[in-house]
Amino acid sequence: MTIPQTLKGKTIVLAVTGSIAAVETVKLVHALRRRGATVQAVLSEAAAGIISPDALTYATGRPALTRCGGLVEHVVYCGEGGEADLLLIAPCTANTIGKIACGIDDTPVTTFATTALGRGLPVVLAPAMHESMYRHPAVTANLERLRTFGIDLVGPKVEEGKAKIADTEDIVLHAERALSNRSLAGRKVLITSGACAEPVDDVRILTTRSTGRMGRELALQAFRLGAEVTVVHSGEVPCVRNVRITSAADMRDAVMRILSEEGADIYISAAAISDFAPVRREGKIPSGTPETIRLKPLPKLLDEVLKTAQPVTVAFKLGWNEEAKARSMLERGVRMVVVNTPPVMGATEGSFLLVTEEGSVPVVGDKSEVAEAIWTRLL
Repeated sequence: MTIPQTLKGKTIVLAVTGSIAAVETVKLVHALRRRGATVQAVLSEAAAGIISPDALTYATGRPALTRCGGLVEHVVYCGEGGEADLLLIAPCTANTIGKIACGIDDTPVTTFATTALGRGLPVVLAPAMHESMYRHPAVTANLERLRTFGIDLVGPKVEEGKAKIADTEDIVLHAERALSNRSLAGRKVLITSGACAEPVDDVRILTTRSTGRMGRELALQAFRLGAEVTVVHSGEVPCVRNVRITSAADMRDAVMRILSEEGADIYISAAAISDFAPVRREGKIPSGTPETIRLKPLPKLLDEVLKTAQPVTVAFKLGWNEEAKARSMLERGVRMVVVNTPPVMGATEGSFLLVTEEGSVPVVGDKSEVAEAIWTRLL
């Protein structure tokens, strides 16, 4: 699997405070660096009591900072014209949240935060604490105030009585979003993804080999670009709204409801929506004897979307030598048709053809790369 270099050329200051979740920061550093980032660690005194600065020096390849000295490191990185592109505070305790909200500056982390906010540097913050602390009215108010400062908050996982730090993948996605050109900011993106499952009887289903990987990568890239993303599918994509369905009928109902009640600027039909549904048998079909399964054709969701809502639409066409059919879809109002072949279904990479009125462009690679190419051409 190719790891996209979404943070190549970017310098991220990772500021660590005194939560036990600080032990997760080595993994976070590795994830950021794998995507091309240069990472500089800064620790409060409390954080240094939980994770050794040497561990983060080793992980980042740069000496971790535990104080602001004569080199005025907070200015070198986060001041006007500084080296940093992003200040990422993870984990962030209730104490540090309150200090930043009130402009108090008495640790290396809060000094970096004061400098970054004064410069207008993007700031991403991931809280971590006990749940009772997270629910404290003052902490809630402080978090709301940080939002008014333009700070992007990565919500914690509330479980086992704790507001645990968000998963590394979620934090990295927020960092990527903060450092993107945000070309989809303010736009609503609706994506259908993965396979549908049509019941044959009370036990068996009819489905496809689709894993939803393409839809997932399209959703993640839309999130990075600043969109408000909804995915209708049977799976789970981080950092977006997931509307879970099982059958083609479920998917149709969810999509049409969302379009009617909320609207969407862009609709991407990346799902392998069932073309047929079996005539369902009650109970379980007995095993060991031949059985005929009757299939009834299902209406095309894409046609209904184009007829009623008319968002900017991207469709997928599966098969061989389908460019002519793809071009006929453009005449019906589709903005782009992505043509691929059956072997690509369920694979991590493949060959695609992006068909628009401007022409056809072949794209070969990992599905994350293909998703980036689709969004680039669409925008």
